[in-house]
Amino acid sequence: MIASTDTCAPLIALAVPVLNEEAYIAACLASLLEQNDRFRLEILVLDGGSTDRTAEIVRGLQARHPEIRLVANPARLQSAAINLAARIASPEAGILIRADAHAWYPPGFVTRIVTALREQNATSVVVPMLTEGREGLQRGIAAAQNSRLGNGGSAHRTGRRSEWIDHGHHAAFDRAFFLSIGGYDESFTHNEDAELDHRAKLAGGRIWLCADAPCTYYPRKDLASLARQYMKHGAGRARTLLKHRMRPKPRQMAPVIALLGCLGGLALAPFWPIALLVPGLYGALCLGWGGLLAIRKRDPWLAGAGPAAITMHMAWGAGFLRSLLKHRGAQPAALSASAG
Repeated sequence: MIASTDTCAPLIALAVPVLNEEAYIAACLASLLEQNDRFRLEILVLDGGSTDRTAEIVRGLQARHPEIRLVANPARLQSAAINLAARIASPEAGILIRADAHAWYPPGFVTRIVTALREQNATSVVVPMLTEGREGLQRGIAAAQNSRLGNGGSAHRTGRRSEWIDHGHHAAFDRAFFLSIGGYDESFTHNEDAELDHRAKLAGGRIWLCADAPCTYYPRKDLASLARQYMKHGAGRARTLLKHRMRPKPRQMAPVIALLGCLGGLALAPFWPIALLVPGLYGALCLGWGGLLAIRKRDPWLAGAGPAAITMHMAWGAGFLRSLLKHRGAQPAALSASAG
């Protein structure tokens, strides 16, 4: 089934930020178009200046599906894209859904999250995110991101039951509430979702994890791009903690401890060789886990989960510490205004 053509059906606005997503955007939009017949959809594809075929692909789909609108996003950031969509979507749309181009959404996804938002009287709904690798090393990276070793046990990665939570993978918003708290902080390139969730809770918002509506996410395909992504994730988390004077959770400090432990062990090794046990044991744990996973699943590419986990930990920790040192002592207003 496709989106409803019934003019009496409720209108739902979907925001899809894109930047050079030619490999994923067609499948993403197809999954959104083939949802159900309960709602009319307004799909805003917000392009941050793609230099590949992304805009061409979207225009081709737009010619056949008038519910798709291609919109320029001069600020280029995801946070700015969603804020723009919240402002320019049809006034008729009271619910805003955030959809990522690197993801696939199963049939009935829109119905489930909109129903959850209404039945729970929530201000936002978040969903589980299952990472899937299509080929090669991407399969190992996906395995790392799906594991507790890679995700630290965050609710939207491990959640198997619907419940009230503090943060998760963003899906649906009460549009009026989203706008009332100012939307995303557009100075954040990453972790804008967690920062928004904290402000939402302070403003009386309620966040519901809908375990019945998982989405599939396609991760980076190589370790270099994975490292860049996770450095930004770590930096964004540090800025969120500093801006709101929050205490980090133990799982958020684990990558920092791993990084400092490995660096400390290498620095002390010339004077105290036994210190090499720290990086040695850490590396053996991650690589051994990846190797066992590959043997158990009979997929040699899953051995890449070990190096992927190391990359994620080290990059996240480095980004966190760099941002912490850069913004230490800054006032919350300055943190919100700075581009980190």
